[in-house]
Amino acid sequence: MSTPAGYQSPAVTVASALPKRKVESSVLIVPVVSVGDEPRASVVAADHLDAGSVAEIEAALAALGAKGGAEQVTRVPVASLPVGSVLAVGLGKSRDEYSAETIRRAAGAAARSLNGVESVLTTLSVLDTEAAVEGLILGSYRFTEFRSGKTAPKDAGLRKITALTADTKAATKEAAARGEAIATAVATARDFVNTPPSHLFPDEFAKRAKALGEDAGLEVEVLDDKALTKGGYGGIIGVGKGSSRLPRLVRLAHRGGKGRKAKTVALVGKGITFDTGGISIKPAANMHHMTSDMGGAAAVIATVVLAARLKLPIDVIATVPMAENMPSGTAQRPGDVLTQYGGITVEVLNTDAEGRLILADAIVRACEDEPDYLIETSTLTGAQMVALGARTPGVMGSDEFRDRVAEISQSVGENGWAMPLPEELKDDLKSTVADLANVSASRNAGMLVAGTYLREFVADGVAWAHIDIAVPAYNSGGPWGYTPKGGTGVPTRTMFAVLEDIAVNG
Repeated sequence: MSTPAGYQSPAVTVASALPKRKVESSVLIVPVVSVGDEPRASVVAADHLDAGSVAEIEAALAALGAKGGAEQVTRVPVASLPVGSVLAVGLGKSRDEYSAETIRRAAGAAARSLNGVESVLTTLSVLDTEAAVEGLILGSYRFTEFRSGKTAPKDAGLRKITALTADTKAATKEAAARGEAIATAVATARDFVNTPPSHLFPDEFAKRAKALGEDAGLEVEVLDDKALTKGGYGGIIGVGKGSSRLPRLVRLAHRGGKGRKAKTVALVGKGITFDTGGISIKPAANMHHMTSDMGGAAAVIATVVLAARLKLPIDVIATVPMAENMPSGTAQRPGDVLTQYGGITVEVLNTDAEGRLILADAIVRACEDEPDYLIETSTLTGAQMVALGARTPGVMGSDEFRDRVAEISQSVGENGWAMPLPEELKDDLKSTVADLANVSASRNAGMLVAGTYLREFVADGVAWAHIDIAVPAYNSGGPWGYTPKGGTGVPTRTMFAVLEDIAVNG
């Protein structure tokens, strides 16, 4: 089965002026804010517009009752400008500065509203070029791989973005290119998550990861089920042996570090291509959402490829276990004991707590590379949603690095929140027959118990963070900002921002 082309990001260019000739098919996206006691929309970042055009836009918005509220979109004709129409998008109340996330969300909301439009120009880029480009690409994302002519979109989607900026110097172009690269990486992760399990099973997932890695110049290693068995990867084999589609382990390495001071970062992501729960089978309701149970692996693959494409001066090594958790005559049973890679024995009390089993193997293997830092991410526990809701990943790990990852996650708009790993939770994982049990007998602190389990496999001296994205990886509700329904790509931007921070600050 060949690797599909997936979502193709729009082409991005930078310009310092509006075109001289009118292009009826294009749309100009302008930011507006809410001003006055009786709120009305007022144009900001108007450097590329003359006073007459601004007045014309604001008069048209006033006639339609537009108030400039955050992410509100209003499309109006403006005869004085060389475009077919103007789309005003709200930033909320007027202030001196607007965060990158505000710009990103506004751009995403604008892009989502423009069905049938292939070319846009925007002055959002005057406020933040990178965030505007990123938001427009993420907001225009589509996944149409499996739609026939009956339901597929009739248009090509957004194909061209012109970011209007104060200049076209190298730094400005670099900001636009960076936004494009990051958004494209997130789209790659979304494509993986949105691909149905009928078409993305361990072997196919491994082939696609390998193709992406080789195209980006990464070192690539793929272990099949025979190699995993021979190597002692008991967690991955145990979870995957119930399926006719057997497990894989993929290793992707970006070697960007030079000199003794260069850091090495390990990335680990959960790649359960579909999770029935195994013998401890899940309820049928919403089980189809388990197509997203490889969201951590998707984000890790996208991140290491992005690190290579943007030439980060550190070593980044991704270890990605892939398995399908199915019930069958060969599936592991509740009560079975397996041996994780590295020798720890585990009593499998619940086969639906499978993610931690494959991650433990991968974490031990990743630590053999002696990394300075380890970031692991996974759609691990329903308890994440109970604790933090649908949009806030839980971040656990070694205290200092955990807090660093959570702070960076919040700065890029993915909203990770630091959570503790109380020592007493380890007692909940005691087994009567093995070194550990894979679940606690208590329902309390389920997200933290899972993090505590993973901590047992992290090598001493490695700063590590575990990001639980059980619900943030997949939006089952309505779209908002630059986030569509389906795969979100979280936490690709968090992990890449952490890698950049490590590259700069060690």
